[in-house]
Amino acid sequence: MFIANIVGLFSIVLSIIYIFIIRFYLNAWSQLESWEIPVGFQAETSITIIIPARNEAANIVACLDSIFQQSYPAHLREIIVVDDHSTDPTALIAREKGATVLSLADYAFAKSTASFKKKAIEYALQHASGQLIVTTDADCIVPHQWLAYLSSLYEHKKAKFIAAPVNFHQETNALSYFQSLDFMGMMLITGAGISSRFMRMCNGANLAYPKEVFEQVNGFEGNEHLASGDDMFLLQKVAKAFPNDIYFLKNVSATVLTTAKSSWSSFLQQRIRWGTKSSSYQEKQVTMVLALVFFFCWSLLFSFLFALIFGGPYWFFFAFPFLTKVIADYLFLGTAARFFKRPQLMNHFFISQFYHIAYIILVGTLSNLIKTYTWKGRQVK
Repeated sequence: MFIANIVGLFSIVLSIIYIFIIRFYLNAWSQLESWEIPVGFQAETSITIIIPARNEAANIVACLDSIFQQSYPAHLREIIVVDDHSTDPTALIAREKGATVLSLADYAFAKSTASFKKKAIEYALQHASGQLIVTTDADCIVPHQWLAYLSSLYEHKKAKFIAAPVNFHQETNALSYFQSLDFMGMMLITGAGISSRFMRMCNGANLAYPKEVFEQVNGFEGNEHLASGDDMFLLQKVAKAFPNDIYFLKNVSATVLTTAKSSWSSFLQQRIRWGTKSSSYQEKQVTMVLALVFFFCWSLLFSFLFALIFGGPYWFFFAFPFLTKVIADYLFLGTAARFFKRPQLMNHFFISQFYHIAYIILVGTLSNLIKTYTWKGRQVK
């Protein structure tokens, strides 16, 4: 019972800290100014959109169509697709659609690497003529004024790095609804963390930065050994060099859409891939918050087990922190769902709570034990 008491008290303490963290994020998000394209905005910035792609024949047409249909002046934009050793017609399709296609197989520095996506971006940058680099993924759909939003913020704020929102859509089952809710919450954390300068996160499907800034911070140098992290590591390097010039583009109309993972296996592989790099972040606040949520979820599980075994007051040790998490998450995710104009997703909130606890425990544990995982059909570290 001594251990049960310790775990219960630990769970209560973590739940109180959790409340303050959620409140901090909500306050920072509410204070973050929304960005609108200024009236009469005339674009002047040349943009290169970089799209690393591996076996994306099923998605690349929709992605490129959404980019070619941009409101942004055609003479100020170029699209570079970097074909990462595809075994399907990705490169042929992209070329036929009018994109510039580079083959990563032709890039000497990619011959012996695990970080293929970083090398793809690096290779594209050598051929990019645009002043502003914008990255997205081949399985994404971008909104009609996407480039105008990014360019206008860049020109008016002289931004050195812009992170913008990414959401899932076209949900088909409980797992995909959970991912959509979870990802919207991550977007609020991203915006709140960047605006407060407490912790900087981003997603490579919707980023922008000047080409010269990438060169000034030596690009991905220092983390080439990690397969992922083309987004977070670069952001944190730029933030260290230019702490006052990092922005989150807060506008639902600038949101890039992609689809959630269709199976638990692919979902866990994705999250393990994300989790394995957490200990390498320059900003240890990110790792600290992730660790707190990880231990909080473990404490909830053990508190529940002890309540089943010992009953009585031990149910309080479980019920108080669990209800605290439910209420805090409901307020937090409700704010996200309203901002992204998808309040109906909250119909899936309660089942998603159990998914969230289980996935945090499982992925947090596995990402510290497993250093090799499958990504794009490859075994990488």
